[in-house]
Amino acid sequence: MDKKVCAVVVTYNRLEKLKKCVECILNQELINCDVVIVDNDSSDGTGDFILSEYKGQNGIHYFNTGKNLGGAGGFEFGVFEAVKKGYEYVWIMDDDTWPEKNALQELLKADEELDGNWGFLSSVAYWTDQTICRMNIQKKGIFRHIGKKEYLRNISEIKMCSFVSLLVKSSVVKELGLPIGDYFIWTDDYEFTGRISRKHPCYMVSGSHVIHAMENHTRVNFATDSSDRIERYKYIYRNDVHCYRQYGIKGWLYLVLKDLYTAANIIIKSENKTKKIKILVKGFMEGLKYCPNIQYVE
Repeated sequence: MDKKVCAVVVTYNRLEKLKKCVECILNQELINCDVVIVDNDSSDGTGDFILSEYKGQNGIHYFNTGKNLGGAGGFEFGVFEAVKKGYEYVWIMDDDTWPEKNALQELLKADEELDGNWGFLSSVAYWTDQTICRMNIQKKGIFRHIGKKEYLRNISEIKMCSFVSLLVKSSVVKELGLPIGDYFIWTDDYEFTGRISRKHPCYMVSGSHVIHAMENHTRVNFATDSSDRIERYKYIYRNDVHCYRQYGIKGWLYLVLKDLYTAANIIIKSENKTKKIKILVKGFMEGLKYCPNIQYVE
């Protein structure tokens, strides 16, 4: 397949997982895929390894951002670089994503089947035990995730998905803008894919498989997460409001129900009830006036 594809991988202090990710990308069948590696200033030797292991190898582009931009900032940076370099397709993934050998081939087969009429294509993500990864189940709408019947189809239309093996056309990025780097972490993937699916049909490709080697096979759970991580949750509640308020009444209903459910779980299950409720409310209130800029390649 004569396609100009570049994978964008964002990493931060996870060198061993990054090694496997890059290896899987470079070993894709029937198509050569270049790689943009965005290093959020790792301190575990990531830069030294990449620069020595792939020194002089065409198609491996390494960038150290100089500071931790978060996942959102890293993807904004990386997608910009890939599009600017002239690639036709950008394949977005975390550093703990391990694509199967035909993952990209299957996405590009769907491109041919759809005659190019799509905004993004998403792979099916499995956890290391070969079960569907709970963190990466695509959404058919604000309230609905895909179900068993979608996995039985070759291609299913979706509205939102994660950045764990997302193929997007550079022309769409030029049209609609980059992921919002100011989000820092969380919801940047849903905002970006939702922005695209409001303009173009978008699909999950059931034949394209990746492993998402996250540490724990669980969804994000503010109520039960450890106390040393709770400050970062201000981003998800702020970003969620900005993302979903764009969908009008349905979006506001989703936000209210989701946050009430989270608050109830905090009250029932959490050891840091007061602090967590304050973070949730503060994030929600900040989201009401939060208006980050969407950056464009040109």
